[in-house]
Amino acid sequence: MKFIVFIFSFLVWSVTAQDTTSIASIDSTLTPTQSDPDSLTYQRFLDVVENSLFEYYNETWGKEQAYQIIDSLGYDSDEKPQFSDSIYIERLNKLNAATIIEIEINDDLLKTVKYFAKNRRRFTAVCIGRSKMFFPMYEEHLDQYEIPLELKYLSVIESGLRPTVKSRVGATGLWQFMYRTGRMFGLDNDSYVDERMDPVKATDAACRYLKYLHGLYGDWSIALAAYNAGPGNVNKAIRRSGGQMNYWKLRPYLPKETQMYVPNFISMLYMMTYYSEHNIVPKEAKVYLHEVDTVCLNSSIRISHLDSMLGISAEEFEYLNPVYKTDVIPKTDERQCITLPVEKIDSFLIIEDSLYKYDAYLDETGQSFVALEKKKTHVVKEKETIAQIAQKYDVTVNDVRAWNNLKSNKIYPGQRLTIRLKERKYFSSTSTASNNSSSTRSSGSTTKSPPKTTDDGKYKYYTLRSGESLWTVSQKFGIPFATIQSLNKDIDPKRMQPGDKIKIKRL
Repeated sequence: MKFIVFIFSFLVWSVTAQDTTSIASIDSTLTPTQSDPDSLTYQRFLDVVENSLFEYYNETWGKEQAYQIIDSLGYDSDEKPQFSDSIYIERLNKLNAATIIEIEINDDLLKTVKYFAKNRRRFTAVCIGRSKMFFPMYEEHLDQYEIPLELKYLSVIESGLRPTVKSRVGATGLWQFMYRTGRMFGLDNDSYVDERMDPVKATDAACRYLKYLHGLYGDWSIALAAYNAGPGNVNKAIRRSGGQMNYWKLRPYLPKETQMYVPNFISMLYMMTYYSEHNIVPKEAKVYLHEVDTVCLNSSIRISHLDSMLGISAEEFEYLNPVYKTDVIPKTDERQCITLPVEKIDSFLIIEDSLYKYDAYLDETGQSFVALEKKKTHVVKEKETIAQIAQKYDVTVNDVRAWNNLKSNKIYPGQRLTIRLKERKYFSSTSTASNNSSSTRSSGSTTKSPPKTTDDGKYKYYTLRSGESLWTVSQKFGIPFATIQSLNKDIDPKRMQPGDKIKIKRL
């Protein structure tokens, strides 16, 4: 069955609570009115929907096909189940009975829910897929702070469940924290990290903020309005209403964009609960939470080193760890913890010490090294400039333009740029290893037997063991890493596995 939906306008402004002024960019041809809430169209929420869809298609099929799919979206009306108002009311009443967040069923809410069911089907399918990575973690934190579990859907309308999304006004991450409010709730933002993009830390901060807002007003719907418009605007609305403390009675006095925020939230709650009844097929998750785990670091490392040493590309790592701004994961008082695929955890623990030493070599001057050039593909993010990209990789704007044949500094979201990174690979020279070996023998010390090797008359080989990489082999035999790489050009480091034969010497 075809399942393609045309995603365009919807009635929401979805800024974070910390932004206390209305900065919505409203389409002048679709001015919001009290009588017709379906006409409410706020540009930022459109960006969240369209960018979320584009990223899903880009991840699945690549940029070019993503553009084609977005351009050709459409849906046959007979494939969308139709329901009477009584069915919607029955389902909303069930949701109301199951949550402490008050759901007042009125014409505005019914129109909003029906709009979601008709025009936000594909977005719902994509977000259900992404939820497999985040919702189990959300629920754990919401339960810890004794907050309604339904508030996990707030992140859907805020960010489309994309931890790297950034709004036009600077709100960032799954929960769309502005800089000042992020810092207020303990989210660091410095040259190396932006913890607003850390799913776990940002979720913990959002829970604390939501609980604080509920403590101010004693009503979860008003707390959600404050998350959107800020406590200042909510307090003004309370005064103008004559002291109303019920969201639905307070709603006409709130900023226009906030008037649709809670109906939007309830509509997303409805869609994520009743998607199967609307013939919506969830999209497959790229990563499930049970497929990853975390390890905490004892020292700083470089993300780019994980490619050759662990077999995980920088792009894969950044998808799981969006918090880091540069190639360096710094050493901090509170240890940095990184997320890796479960199957990589044991390998990481085996090479962990070598990884720290490898990074420390960058500050040493008495070692030999070879400068290698690695190509990296950078996908341009929304609102990202070429200067920001150059700064991230410690290169110049002219370098980026030259590598990509750009005639100007203009770039667009989703564009793939080639970045050439110079990386120093440090190693102990063979002569140093020989001298150390001779010194050990002359001192009469007991030495371990050398690793077993085989040969075929042309090359000497070493059989790879669990957790080993080309780097660890180079260190084991005291052979320059560049030499090992040169001898094994036909081997993909990402596909290496125990039992593979590695060339270590030409006979």
